[in-house]
Amino acid sequence: MVNQFDEFSVLPAANAAPLPASAVSISTDARLQYLIDNTPAIIYSSVPTGDFKMTFVSNNALHVLGYHPDEMVADPNFWFEHIHPGDVPEIFSSIAKLFTEGERTYEYRFMSHSGQYVWMHDMLRLIRDKDGNPVEVVGSLTDITKRKEMEAALFKKGEEQHLLIKKLQEAHEQLLQSEKMASVGQLAAGIAHEINNPIGFINSNIGSLQNYVEKLFEVINQYEDLIQQQSPPAAVSKMDELKEKADLEFLKEDIQDLVRESMDGLKRVKDIVQSLKDFSHVGETDWQEADLHQGIDSTLNIVKNEIKYKANVVKEYGQVPLVKCIISQVNQVVMNLLVNASHAIKENGMIKISTGCEKDMAWIRVLDTGSGIPQENLNRIFEPFFTTKPVGSGTGLGLSLSYGIIKKHGGRIDVQSVMGKGTCFTVWLPLHQTNTSTES
Repeated sequence: MVNQFDEFSVLPAANAAPLPASAVSISTDARLQYLIDNTPAIIYSSVPTGDFKMTFVSNNALHVLGYHPDEMVADPNFWFEHIHPGDVPEIFSSIAKLFTEGERTYEYRFMSHSGQYVWMHDMLRLIRDKDGNPVEVVGSLTDITKRKEMEAALFKKGEEQHLLIKKLQEAHEQLLQSEKMASVGQLAAGIAHEINNPIGFINSNIGSLQNYVEKLFEVINQYEDLIQQQSPPAAVSKMDELKEKADLEFLKEDIQDLVRESMDGLKRVKDIVQSLKDFSHVGETDWQEADLHQGIDSTLNIVKNEIKYKANVVKEYGQVPLVKCIISQVNQVVMNLLVNASHAIKENGMIKISTGCEKDMAWIRVLDTGSGIPQENLNRIFEPFFTTKPVGSGTGLGLSLSYGIIKKHGGRIDVQSVMGKGTCFTVWLPLHQTNTSTES
C-alpha cells in the first residue's frame, strides 16, 4: 500500500541540501490538496454569475453527501436543484447581496445522494481581481444536521416545559380559587350563623308586636264604641278631636303596612342567608345528587344586585332530574356566567336562564342580549388570564376555572356569540358519574 504521506517525502531533511523549486512547489500543492480533501467542510468554487455553476468541489463531498465531485461540477444547476424547495426563496431573495457585501452565510437543507435532506452551513465569499471585477465565488459547506437535531430537541423540550409550566399555573390558580371559594363559604356560613340569631328574635319580636298592635287597636275600637254609647256629647266631640289630631285612622293602616313590610324584609334576609349557605355548601366536597334549579336560584340571589340594574332575568326551567356533581362548584360556574352576562349588558337587557335534559346529559343555558364576543376571541375565552376587560377590571380566570370545573365533571361548555346581539353559554353535565373523586 502506498503511504498517503509519500508525496511529502520530497521535503528536505534538516541537514539536506536544498531541493529544486519545482519539487517544493509540488509538495505545497500536495499539502493543500490533502488539507482541502480532509477538512470537515466541503470546499467549492463557482462562477460569479446568477446560475452559480460549480467549477471545483473537494473530494470529501463523496464522504459528506455521497456525490462524486465530477458529477457536481458537470451539472450546471446541481446546487440549486438540490436545495430544499422551502429554503430556496430565502436564498434567492438575498443572494444578490453577495456582490455588494462580499460575503454571505446560509443554513439550508441539501439533498444527499441517499435522497435525504441534510442541514448545511454555507459560507460564501466573492473573489475579485485587482481591478475589482468578480472572478469566482468560493464557499465551504459544513454538515450541521446533528446540531439542528439538537436544537429541535431542545426547542421541543422547551415547548414541553412551557406547556408543563402553563398546566402548573392553571392548577395553581384553580387551587387558589378553590381555597378562595372555601374561605368564602366558611365566611358565608359564619355570617349566616351570626345573622340567623338576631333575625330569629327580631322576627319573633315583630310577630309579637303585630299581635300586640292588633289587640291595642281592638281595645281602642271598643273604647270608641263605649264612648259613643255612654258618654255625653262633649266627651264624644273631644274624643273625635283627639282622634283627628293623632290621625288615628292613618296610624292603624300605616302600622299594619310597616309591620307587614318588616316581615317581608326579614324573609328576604333569611332567603339571602339561606342562599349563601346553599351556594357555598361548606364542608360538602363529595359528589352528591343535587338539584340544579335550587343551585341556580341560590346563585341568582347572590348576584341579584349585580344584575337588577341592567337586565331582567327570565327563567325557563325544564324537567331535570337530580345530577351527581359537586354543587358548590357548579354554582360557581353559573355565577361566573351570570356576572359575565351582566357585564356584557350596558342597560335594559335580558338574561335568560334555561335548563333541560338530553339523553344522559343535563344542560344549563345562560343567554344574554349584551355586546357579544368578537369571533377572533371565541377560541381564547377559556385561556387563563385572557380578558377583554380594561386593566384592573378582570383577572381572566373566571371562564378558565369554569372550564376546568366542568371538564372535571366530565362535561363541556359550548359558546355562541353574535356581535351586537349577545352571547349564549351552554353547560353540559352528565347525570351520573362513573369515576368520581373527593377532590374539590
